[in-house]
Amino acid sequence: MPPERLLLVIDGMEVGGSQRQIQHLLAGLDRTRWEPELAYFRSGSHLVDDIRRSGVSVHLIPKRRRIDPPFLFALAGLLRRRDYALVHAYSQTAELWSVLARGISGRRPVLVASERSFDVDRPAWQWFSKRMVVGRCAAVIANSHAGASAVVRHARVPEAKVSTVANGVGVPVALAPGGREAIRRSLGVPEGRVFGLFVGRLVEAKNLPCLVDALAAMAPDERPWIALAGDGPVRASIQARAADAGVSASLHLLGEQRDPVRLMQAADFLVLPSHFEGQSNALLEAMAAGCPVIASAVGGTPELVDDGRTGLLFPAGDAMALAAAMRRISHDAALRERLALAAGAWIAARHGPTALAAATSAVYERCLAAHRGRGRIPAPATLARAPRPPH
Repeated sequence: MPPERLLLVIDGMEVGGSQRQIQHLLAGLDRTRWEPELAYFRSGSHLVDDIRRSGVSVHLIPKRRRIDPPFLFALAGLLRRRDYALVHAYSQTAELWSVLARGISGRRPVLVASERSFDVDRPAWQWFSKRMVVGRCAAVIANSHAGASAVVRHARVPEAKVSTVANGVGVPVALAPGGREAIRRSLGVPEGRVFGLFVGRLVEAKNLPCLVDALAAMAPDERPWIALAGDGPVRASIQARAADAGVSASLHLLGEQRDPVRLMQAADFLVLPSHFEGQSNALLEAMAAGCPVIASAVGGTPELVDDGRTGLLFPAGDAMALAAAMRRISHDAALRERLALAAGAWIAARHGPTALAAATSAVYERCLAAHRGRGRIPAPATLARAPRPPH
């Protein structure tokens, strides 16, 4: 039997967590079973080049305005020409456009939706839109139990439609001898200074003002040297806030980084002060790289981080608590080592890229079987309590 043709759809392919998960999934799918392709609408990056080099067909369908009929008809044309068995959308707007394009394409691929970086405080109309879209999909794949619970509760999606598939991450190759020191020197980390790292888009959801305020709450001689690896719309406001708070000397903006994992391998800890998260790719990568983590206890993060064992958690938005956590981890090298070892064991056991591809493929198979009349999609154990990291 020839491979099933599969399309992954996302708005933008800038460097971000969902985009890296798409790359992991495409790399892990069984090519004797699936013929995967990717479609995106804006903001390419080196990830697109890497995916193309792996042999995956990539389609850029430019979307120039919020309501863009030529774009919609171009997406419908792609569905018509390629006649996909299944379309998996990775963002809410990609879901909406995939549903509309399917309706006018003359084709009937199975549709799969996602719930990745959820915000339970999103406007009610967004949850209503999600409910309307998911009503036309065979399944929703959430990357955390918290995200699965949110979509069931707020979008009123039947539990039987929702599956939880944890993000995947590979264990990086160890740095060469002297590599850690060389990276730190190249970044300008002062000798003997504790090096903290943030990796991600510079957007409001990441709550970087909390990090600035936490640095300001620490005495100058106890502040870690913090680097922000990423870019985004709040870059200028963060620089201004750091200057106003008098912490610019301790906060350095690196811009987008092609290989943030090597920075994690050189850092003393990673910090993620987000307002909300589904399941953070940056946390997974840091834990796999042996970099201790400090994160706000939001969304799916407590499913990854067991406070005091595989990382440190603090209440979202609490700058004083974040300052205390950074002070604690900066002054205790033995704690950093214990957290890194426990986190690495947890990630290796449950979050490998092979597990990501296998679990996602299993959802695809159930959806196709039901669509073709070979049975119902069994209700997955979506809302079960997430397993805790090992003690």
